[in-house]
Amino acid sequence: MKRPRTPAAPPAGRFRVPGARAPFALTVPALLAIAFLLMPLVGILARTSWGEIGTHLTSPGVTEALSLSLLVSFWALGLSLLLGVPLAWLLARVSFPGKALVRSLVLLPMVLPPTVGGVALLLGFGRRGVLGPWLEDTFGIVLPFHTSGAVVAATFVAMPFLVISLEGTLAGLRTRYEETAASLGASPVRVFATVTLPMVAPGLAAGAALTWARALGEFGATITFAGNLPGTTQTLPLQVYLLLQDSPEAATSVSLLLLVIAMAVLVALRGRWTGSTVGRTVPAAPPADDHDLTEAPAPTADGPPAPAAAPAERWPLHAEVTGFNQLTLEAEGGTTIAVVGPNGAGKTTLLRALLGLTPRARAALRLGGADVSALPPHRRGVAWVPQDGALFPHLSALTNTAYGLRAHRTPRAEARRAAQQWLDRLGVGHLAHRRPAQLSGGQAQRVALARALAARPRLLLLDEPLAALDQTTRAHVRHTLRGHLAEFGGVCLIVTHDPVEAVSLADRVLVLDGGSALQDAPPAEVTRHPRSPWVARMLGRNAWPGTAADGGLTLAGGGRLVIADPLPDGARALAVIAPEAVSVHLDRPAGSPRNVWPGTVREITSAGSRLRILVTSDEAPDLVAEITPSAALELGLADGVPVWTSVKATEVSLVTL
Repeated sequence: MKRPRTPAAPPAGRFRVPGARAPFALTVPALLAIAFLLMPLVGILARTSWGEIGTHLTSPGVTEALSLSLLVSFWALGLSLLLGVPLAWLLARVSFPGKALVRSLVLLPMVLPPTVGGVALLLGFGRRGVLGPWLEDTFGIVLPFHTSGAVVAATFVAMPFLVISLEGTLAGLRTRYEETAASLGASPVRVFATVTLPMVAPGLAAGAALTWARALGEFGATITFAGNLPGTTQTLPLQVYLLLQDSPEAATSVSLLLLVIAMAVLVALRGRWTGSTVGRTVPAAPPADDHDLTEAPAPTADGPPAPAAAPAERWPLHAEVTGFNQLTLEAEGGTTIAVVGPNGAGKTTLLRALLGLTPRARAALRLGGADVSALPPHRRGVAWVPQDGALFPHLSALTNTAYGLRAHRTPRAEARRAAQQWLDRLGVGHLAHRRPAQLSGGQAQRVALARALAARPRLLLLDEPLAALDQTTRAHVRHTLRGHLAEFGGVCLIVTHDPVEAVSLADRVLVLDGGSALQDAPPAEVTRHPRSPWVARMLGRNAWPGTAADGGLTLAGGGRLVIADPLPDGARALAVIAPEAVSVHLDRPAGSPRNVWPGTVREITSAGSRLRILVTSDEAPDLVAEITPSAALELGLADGVPVWTSVKATEVSLVTL
């Protein structure tokens, strides 16, 4: 009996959807296009005198033109890098009037006929051009009919390839890396040189290769602007033009050389110009198990112990925030404030305003006795740890941690020593040599925190630092974070959606909604008397806003709630009901409950050893009850089962708004 054969998987990149076939009306023109592009190449290969190619390529005229072409193309590449890289950054990062016009000017040489470009260069930089007489009279520089003129012509037509390639790469690079570097004290130029350029290196290399290849093959603008002088401006493409008249076979051999160079550049790029992922190296994935690698190895007897924290200088905070956010924030040094609120409440905007990174809001900020409101982000002494840590992928954990110290001009050896000490204190010193792609989530968050603390900030901003971690790792990192925040002399703001983080890490909880502060109080006060429905729900409570009327509360979501302590009519209040105070029945209950509603079970979820039941009703807002699994089994609860819910008036807590 033969075993059934499993069909082999199709090779990568050749997978076809079952039943999908290329339409004949599209296939034929596509094949004709391929043949059209291929035929000139076939013509060169077919007409090349292979036996004489060595003689043709080593002739004095060809070698001289080749040397001049290499000189001109590399000078053009250098000028393109010097001028084009800043221009690409400007187009990708800065909004300014006339930006569309500038981008059109960059693209213009790519669509302009080369000879027209040469004429334009002649009228701009020639002896009778706009700038030419000034260059000649002031500096004695004459560009036409000089090698420098060939360089200018090649740069004019080739630099757009670099600018467009690099601008696209920069636009795809998220700004959080650069903003994080600025918050660590790096100046804009240092950020550009140490973070931006290394991270866009593949796009820069692709653009540079294309720029060089285009400059090497430039013909029209060169012959029009710089002329065709042997040894001075006669580059290899111009030599081909002359050879076509006297020695077509030699012209074919030189053309083949240029073709091979161009193809070599394109093959080396392997799709980077078009954005393809073919041939790109995928970074190693982080370890799958956080728990195995989160713990630091036990210290050995001969290993240096982690240094004790030095007594921290205190940096009290005073901030007047205006714009989208409207609030005043004051705190003594050593205070940790949890910032909570629904999406769009202004939490991240508040952090970015304190950093000086957003036009939506502005902060008049004092840290200690210094007013830093007018200072740029890198001089404020405000360190920021975004949600994903934003570790620089091209640097190791050690050099990431030392980045802020180096930005403050700390000597390299001293910065690396201090960085290693911070990594040791946070339990990841043994991972100092690893790149971010080789770290687990918990490890990366510790390194990001070490990097921020090592920079010695006066204000520390943490944007959901533990959100991406699993529960076990989150608890461990939270314990480590709590210990180091206790030693921090400045103010720390933590944006979080986790009530455990808010209660365990913070001295105060700042509740935002619509950019304004609804509540600023200790965690215990916020837990007992939340003034925001969102916060109450975050804490696992039912929260119903309403207006007092006739001894009860008319609910904003519809329905009426009977309360034990009536409020004056018209008073606005938030009714908070604990899920365990909600009773669930199959029939309408009799007896003492004064708030009874019919409803339908819509969702059952686990909450530790109990179950949370979501009940919807036409007579009241959605209500969450918490019961034991045995009670749910006895009631036969399931999605869609009709039930009755009841709440005693004495179980309703009211918070006036």
